[in-house]
Amino acid sequence: MARDSPSALPVQLVEQPRLQKLKEMFISKFGSAPKFYARAPGRVNLIGEHIDYCGYAVLPMAIEQDILIAVEPVQSQVVQLANTNSSYLDFSTSVNNIQINKTKPQWHNYFLCGLKGIQEHFGLNNPTGMNCLLDGTIPPSSGLSSSSALVCCAGLVTLRANGKTLSKVELAEICTKSERYIGTEGGGMDQSISFLAEEGTAKLIEFSPLRATDVRLPSGATFVIANSCVEMNKAATSHYNIRVMECRLATKLLSKSKGLEWRKMLRLHDVQTKLGVSLEEMLTIVEEVLHPEPYSTEEICKCLGISLEELRSQILSQNMQDVSTFKLYQRAKHVYSEAARVLEFQKICSEAPANALQLLGELMKQSHISCREMYECSCPELDRLVDICLQFGAIGSRLTGAGWGGCTVSMVPTDKLNTFLKNVKKAYYQTDGQRLAVENNNLFATKPGRGALVFVEA
Repeated sequence: MARDSPSALPVQLVEQPRLQKLKEMFISKFGSAPKFYARAPGRVNLIGEHIDYCGYAVLPMAIEQDILIAVEPVQSQVVQLANTNSSYLDFSTSVNNIQINKTKPQWHNYFLCGLKGIQEHFGLNNPTGMNCLLDGTIPPSSGLSSSSALVCCAGLVTLRANGKTLSKVELAEICTKSERYIGTEGGGMDQSISFLAEEGTAKLIEFSPLRATDVRLPSGATFVIANSCVEMNKAATSHYNIRVMECRLATKLLSKSKGLEWRKMLRLHDVQTKLGVSLEEMLTIVEEVLHPEPYSTEEICKCLGISLEELRSQILSQNMQDVSTFKLYQRAKHVYSEAARVLEFQKICSEAPANALQLLGELMKQSHISCREMYECSCPELDRLVDICLQFGAIGSRLTGAGWGGCTVSMVPTDKLNTFLKNVKKAYYQTDGQRLAVENNNLFATKPGRGALVFVEA
C-alpha cells in the first residue's frame, strides 16, 4: 500500500457542477473565492460490525456520497463554518481555543475534532484561520459514516491550509483518535476507509499496524444500501460505548481465566494473540469461561479479584459508572464469529468459486443474525428491511454501521437490480403506515468509490 498523502487534483470547475455551485455559494457567503476544496467519502461496511475496536479486520468500501468543503485560509485566527443545508447553523470560533462539547454532538463539533487533531499532532501554535463552506450528500445518522467523513475532511482541510503533509495512514490514525474528543470510542474503520479507499475495490482493513488490502468483489452482483429512516447518532447514545466496555470486560475475564496479565489486556484480539489460538478455539473458550446470563458489577469484581472501587476507577469509563449489568458472553461470541466471517468473506472473494455469491450471501445473513441476537444492535425496522430485501431477491442482507437504526446493505444479482429496487421501494417506503421519502438518498445501488482528496481550480 502506498504511504502517500491524499492527492491534489486540478479540476475545471465548469465540468464539476457541484464544485461550481459550492464556489458561487461561498462567494455570496464570504465575499471572496475559496482557494481549494476537500472531499471525504462515506462508507458502507460489507461485513465486520463492531469488531474494529476489538482489534479485528473489517471489510468496508467507500461510497460515492461524501462531505465536500470549500476553503479559504484567512489571516485572522478564526474559523468560520457554514453549511449549504440551512438547518445546520453557522458557527465560528478562535483556532487557538478549540472547545468540543461532548454533550451536544452538533455538526460543527465533528469539524472541530479534525481541526484539533491536526493542530495537536503538529503542535501548531499559530494555526491558520479559515472560512469553510460544507456540503454533504451522506444521509446523516444513517450508519454510512457521515460524522467520520466530516472529521476526516476537516483534518485534510486543516492540513492543507497550514501547509503540512501526512501520509493517508497517518491521517487516518490522527482522525480516529481525534473523533474520540466527541465521546465515541470508535475503532478506526471509518477514518481508514475514508482515506485509503480506491475506486473499484473494497478493502480489508487491518489494525496495529493499520494496513489496507484490495478485495475484488465478485462480478454479477451489486451492493444496494437501504436506509431504515430510523436515525441513530452513536455519540448521542450510550448503547455504543456500553458495547465497547462489555468487550473490554470480556477481554479481562477471559485473560484472567487463562492466567494472562489481564490488567494489560484491552481488546478481544489481544487474548487470541497471546494464547496463539484460532478464532474457532476462542469461541470454544468463550463457551467454557463465560456464562450467557448478564454479569453484575459485583460478579465481575469477584471474577477479577478486585474491589468495586478499583473496577470503577481503573476499568469503567466515566460514562459507565451507573451501568449495573454487562452481557459478556454474547458480545465476545459475536466478535470472534464476526472476525472469522470477515476472513472467510475475503477468502471467497480472492478464490472466486462458482458459488461465490451464495457463500458471501450466507455470511452476510449470519452476520445480521449475530448483530441482532448476540450484539443486540439491530432494531425492528432494520430486521423488517433485511427480511424485505431477502424476500425480493437479495442473496444476502444485513445491517451496516453501528446499528440501532441507519442502513442495511444487500447483495443483489445485477440482472435483478431494477425489479429489486422497485419492490423494496414499494414494500418498505410506500406502505400505508409509512410513506417515507425514497428520493432522498434512501435506497441506492453503490460501487466502491475513491478516498479523500483535495481539488484545486485548474
